[in-house]
Amino acid sequence: MIVDVIADPAAAAAALDPVRSTLLAELAEPASASKLAARTGIPRQKINYHLRTLEAHHLVRIADSKKWGGITEHLFVATAKAYVVSPEAMGKAAPPDPAGDTYDRLSVSYLIALAARAMREAGELWKKAVAQEKRLATLSIDVEIAFANPSDRAGFTRELSEAVQHLAAKYHQPAAADTRPHRVLLLAYPKPCQTTKNPST
Repeated sequence: MIVDVIADPAAAAAALDPVRSTLLAELAEPASASKLAARTGIPRQKINYHLRTLEAHHLVRIADSKKWGGITEHLFVATAKAYVVSPEAMGKAAPPDPAGDTYDRLSVSYLIALAARAMREAGELWKKAVAQEKRLATLSIDVEIAFANPSDRAGFTRELSEAVQHLAAKYHQPAAADTRPHRVLLLAYPKPCQTTKNPST
């Protein structure tokens, strides 16, 4: 699995521990506790403790085992290449469902709530698809637009909304046999500024 979504609060707490997050990053490829100790400078006994915790939360697994004399050495590997924490892990403190009247639909809070719901739902579907060894059909579009002025931005918003409504009306067939509802989200926000630090200034 390339990216895993952590929904369990205890697993999230385990993954967010600085030492354990370091071990997860190191375990993109299988490694033993002794190799991890050599790479990170963390005592092997401490690494073994953290590996047991990560294994209990299904964040790492035993990839292989080797016997050296009377000692068995396990090689561990992370269960994913990267991890994100689902808002679901926050329990009641997670953003409410954006389908209600909780949000101003033009607010940043609403945008974040939509993104949180997408992460939660997609994470759940992804886990089921992986367990069943099936592909999950998704669509992602990521573009960057530099608007010359607020008027252009408003015009783009209007035309995009009209185009999406037209396509939705054309392809939405709720009465068709074997229909499969999909969510379509369109989110826009200012791109964060990327500043280059110059040590000489």
